[in-house]
Amino acid sequence: MERYMLECCLDSVESAIEAEKGGAGRLELCASLITGGISPGLALYEQVRECCTLPVRVLLRPRFGDFLYTEYEFAILKREVSLFREKGAEGVVIGCLKEDGTLDMEQMRELMKTAEGMKVTLHRAFDVCADPVRAYEQAGELGIDTILTSGQESSCLAGLPLLKRLSELQQKTGGPQIMAGAGVTPEVIGRFLEETDITCYHLSAKKTIDSGMRYRKEGVPMGLPSLSEYSILRTDSRVVAKARKVLAEHEEI
Repeated sequence: MERYMLECCLDSVESAIEAEKGGAGRLELCASLITGGISPGLALYEQVRECCTLPVRVLLRPRFGDFLYTEYEFAILKREVSLFREKGAEGVVIGCLKEDGTLDMEQMRELMKTAEGMKVTLHRAFDVCADPVRAYEQAGELGIDTILTSGQESSCLAGLPLLKRLSELQQKTGGPQIMAGAGVTPEVIGRFLEETDITCYHLSAKKTIDSGMRYRKEGVPMGLPSLSEYSILRTDSRVVAKARKVLAEHEEI
């Protein structure tokens, strides 16, 4: 499976263990996956590294929401790149935009300099930028090796036309690797393998498990009222294994 990369995004040690058990090739570690992911704490990263042998790329995002950062948010982001570099993370997953929807090249250059020696993924800030082709070219100029994208749609299937176009651009220019994300399942991977040359896939393979709490105080939400305090999202190793099998079978063709 050297030709293919199956990356699993997760926000717990338990999920990391399940991802490795299922055959993932790399982890994207974050916190609060349910809100799209924000920067994880160092303690979580350290525990994942103790329990898993897979390479870890750390998603760095100081808050939920858009990717236009204040000077304080950017300072936090830059410091986090430095901290996880010192801790030995294989890479970071980052992205900054300007008000007009273009990549903030000044901020990105600073982050790339701080991340020197690490692999870098441009996250789905790419999916809300104004000109994806220009952003792809700029990512290559920066030295970014991977772009995680849904093709600027809510799911990678909906974004398939742009993903095809970006994959062709990658083949033509040797630019950043395109990694399909958002709504990735084993079945979706199978379709992509038939219709595109994309070799990198990003999935959460999450399932909902019930909390072990027996006493439950309902009606007191700690966050969004629509989210249950007693439902926990975890990676399902069986889904990861199924996705890996799809890639392995295609490798043999």
